Amino acid sequence: MPLLGQLALALALILAIYSIPANLYGVDRGLPDLVASARHAIWAMCAMVTIAMLVLWTGLLRSDFSLEYVASYSSTTLPTIYKITALWGGQQGSLLFWTWLLSIFSAIVAWQNRRRNLEIAPWALAVMAGVAIFFLAMLNFVTRPFALLTNIPAQGTDLNPLLQNYWMAIHPPSLYTGYVSATVPFAFGAAALITRRLDDSWIRTTRRWAIFSWFFLTLGNLFGARWAYEVLGWGGYWAWDPVENAAFMPWLVMTAYLHSVMIQERKDMLKVWNLALIGMAFGLTLFGTFITRSGVISSVHSFTQSGLGPYFLGFLIGIAILYTALLLWRVNDLRTPAEFESYLSREAAFLFNNLVLIGIAFAVFWGTLFPVLSEAVRGVKITVGPPFFNRVVAPLALGLIFLMGAGPLIAWRRTTPRNLIQSFAAPVIFGVAAGLCAFAAGLHRWYALTAFSLAAFVLGTILVEFRRGVSARGHLVAEPPARALVNLVAKNNRRYGGYIIHIGVVFAFIGIVGSSFFKTEVKRSVKSGESFSVGPYDLRYTGLASRETPHVEIVRAKLIVTRDGREVATMSPAKLFYKAAQQPATDVAIRSTPVSDLYVVLAGFDEASATATFQVFLTPLVFWIWLGGFVMALGTVVAMWPNVRERAAIAATVRGRASDDRFAPEAASGGR
Repeated sequence: MPLLGQLALALALILAIYSIPANLYGVDRGLPDLVASARHAIWAMCAMVTIAMLVLWTGLLRSDFSLEYVASYSSTTLPTIYKITALWGGQQGSLLFWTWLLSIFSAIVAWQNRRRNLEIAPWALAVMAGVAIFFLAMLNFVTRPFALLTNIPAQGTDLNPLLQNYWMAIHPPSLYTGYVSATVPFAFGAAALITRRLDDSWIRTTRRWAIFSWFFLTLGNLFGARWAYEVLGWGGYWAWDPVENAAFMPWLVMTAYLHSVMIQERKDMLKVWNLALIGMAFGLTLFGTFITRSGVISSVHSFTQSGLGPYFLGFLIGIAILYTALLLWRVNDLRTPAEFESYLSREAAFLFNNLVLIGIAFAVFWGTLFPVLSEAVRGVKITVGPPFFNRVVAPLALGLIFLMGAGPLIAWRRTTPRNLIQSFAAPVIFGVAAGLCAFAAGLHRWYALTAFSLAAFVLGTILVEFRRGVSARGHLVAEPPARALVNLVAKNNRRYGGYIIHIGVVFAFIGIVGSSFFKTEVKRSVKSGESFSVGPYDLRYTGLASRETPHVEIVRAKLIVTRDGREVATMSPAKLFYKAAQQPATDVAIRSTPVSDLYVVLAGFDEASATATFQVFLTPLVFWIWLGGFVMALGTVVAMWPNVRERAAIAATVRGRASDDRFAPEAASGGR
């Protein structure tokens, strides 16, 4: 079986290499059979990588410890679900998973464009094949997933206990899907530059791919934050860890891109900027992969030091140089006569929004890379901690939230002061009223007060936009409000899906501000039967219970939680010890409400004296972070869903293809 997996990877590399000249020579010479052959090579590459994936998964499920990877990241006692997720728990497996996703997306792109985009698609597939060649070369020659052991262990080393959590079953796949799918719009952007097809057709072709990438980057960051919250036992969800930052930066840049392309589609502006953004987003996905796998930056998320780092860095630099040179080569072709007519316009607001997002991304990039640069230049690693990121990002986040609310209120091209006042009146009143209520309730910290006021301003803006749309539709077709709302969203799903996403961002922002500024922490050692208080809660410790399985030993404490004399919950935090890995872990207990989270950690215990030490956090509004993530996901689905006009266009296209199938070779050859 290992030989089959390695052979499949070797064949996949050969097929990827073949597809590039076949695609490019075929399209240049008008040879549709050769272009079709290249497309078949992409599909065959996907099949080969899939075989390699199945071989490694089979080894993990069967505990085949003759494979070095299986012996390092699995054990005989590891639960089956974690044997499956162990595939992305280590260096070689995660790179194989990355390559598998890339091969799937390449195969889908080849299928989608077999009869359309006949000039640009072969070049895009060549770019994607070039990226695949790098990863396949690493898997074949540098970090081989099917390396064998001479001395086969009886049990295996086990998966890192921190990764034995259900969030790790979905966090890495979500994040990798977001990373890898960013290759598609990047490849089409590069192909547009190469072929000089510099209108917005490449943007329309890849719009859903870009939204798809953003969607999974959002989920990946959200699931990672939830994993950190539940598993690491420190009461937080984001520590500005280098690998967290590496996942956050492409999300910021992709967000900027999705806003910026609307200006190009509507006003034929910012062509250079959009191509730069998509190149930057793809580069940052590679940078995140480099950080995780090179070992150059210490992180709880990253893998150990390996020989992969120099190759990855060289590939990243090479991609950056080639793409920048290509963009500069075409910069004159990208210039358009369109200009901003006024700073009081929606396109200007979108541009400022872009600048703030890129400013945050640059600050995070600099803070993440500074320890490495300081060590290289001065020989001393100077760590940049959360205070730096909080100071820099916090004011930019306020500006971003304001622009999120202001953008929809401003008209395209220009807005008169009178219209501006009329548009802003209701949302501003809403925001000021919320701020005054918060101040009256005892909230006096300026940042939190400003943040909640701006959040209310944005929500007021979105409510005004929905009310206007529903009212206009109700007058136009005489529909009741509920039906008018549904039809309004269905026929303008990109716009109103975006508004729903903004609601989710505001919810998450409220949760971040509340949990950052108003957390309470208490640490107490108590004996069985004793109680202690945290905020409005009383916690009574009633004792320990032990349980053992072949895989793990568990010591669990029991706490009765009361509020105002009434029992509201029973919480059972635990300490775990994984036998095969010989490592401890923490199982926290969380009682979550929309107002606050009661978060309890069993910090230590002494069975002889029946004493346990608990670290307890009372954190307001954390619930709204997870709710915001759900709302963002819902809004993304709405935005991606084909509306009535798009479904009609797709149906017409399908009918056209059916009638033109017999002319496909002539179309593929450009009429030659």
